[in-house]
Amino acid sequence: MLHAHLSPGPLPSRMQLTKDGKLKHFLTIEGLPPLLLEEILDRAEQFVTLPNKQQKKAPLLRGKTVMNLFFENSTRTRVTFEIAAQRLGADVTNLDIRTSSASKGETLLDTVRNLEAMNADMFVVRHEHAGAAHFIARYCAPHISVLNAGDGRHSHPTQAMLDMFTIRQKKGSFQPLKVAIVGDVLHSRVARSQIHALTTLATGEVRVVAPKTLVPAGIEKMGVNVFHHMEEGIEDVDVVIMLRLQRERMQTALLPSEREFFKLYGLTEARLKHAKPDAIVMHPGPINRGVEIDSRVADGIQSVILEQVTNGIAVRMAVMSMIMGPQGGAA
Repeated sequence: MLHAHLSPGPLPSRMQLTKDGKLKHFLTIEGLPPLLLEEILDRAEQFVTLPNKQQKKAPLLRGKTVMNLFFENSTRTRVTFEIAAQRLGADVTNLDIRTSSASKGETLLDTVRNLEAMNADMFVVRHEHAGAAHFIARYCAPHISVLNAGDGRHSHPTQAMLDMFTIRQKKGSFQPLKVAIVGDVLHSRVARSQIHALTTLATGEVRVVAPKTLVPAGIEKMGVNVFHHMEEGIEDVDVVIMLRLQRERMQTALLPSEREFFKLYGLTEARLKHAKPDAIVMHPGPINRGVEIDSRVADGIQSVILEQVTNGIAVRMAVMSMIMGPQGGAA
């Protein structure tokens, strides 16, 4: 059972930041200053460039307890947060809330209060309802930090930051780049976070490419250009980000069929030729081969999809250490 009012609403930056501008919570990219996003990327770079043995033991969070609260299943995301916290020396507890208290009628706030009593320092929260992580951050004990691992259609900030890290790693500066985000933008919390990150980092042009039924109304106000034809949308771009087609979030028949979607918007080798010759191909995963992307592209030389997965650990280490490390906002 959930609290009745979970909508994130307008989020003051001060809720995520301490008085001196350090991260206290990481709930959304919206409203965060460019310098803070660059600090996350720079910190992640330090972890990536550490020798493998040192990377696996950077005990900045020794003595801290991280609780992964996943009300919505995602083994891959949970495991990357778990590895990141363990590499930083934290104790990690994984709670599958779907099969425990919430299913017994306990409210979200009751669940939080009980977990607070177990001396947690950070909650990593994934929830099917937009605003859940914000709600927990607003009402949890002052010493606890909240990291949003995805809430409804709203936000997935660490995924967007690992995507930004991968882009910077491959392309350097954001300013000259053209980036196309392709597919189910309507249901994608990842797309929203990517758009906020790309525009905050002053990317040259951000495009969304999708059927009209999968484009949110008024998305142009976020600083993007909208295209409904795939070839036109990815023409001359430096980065192509494919999104997963989220059938489970679709309430109505917004598409005729997956086959039809691939025919019009699937990324094939032929279509990729419309992008720049050195364009990189990204996907937040899990991939639906033959629906959003052809296997030859997903496994091809322009694909950086597996590098995104590797970078996800470093970026999550960066965010956790900036919040809870010796100089962090919750230290």
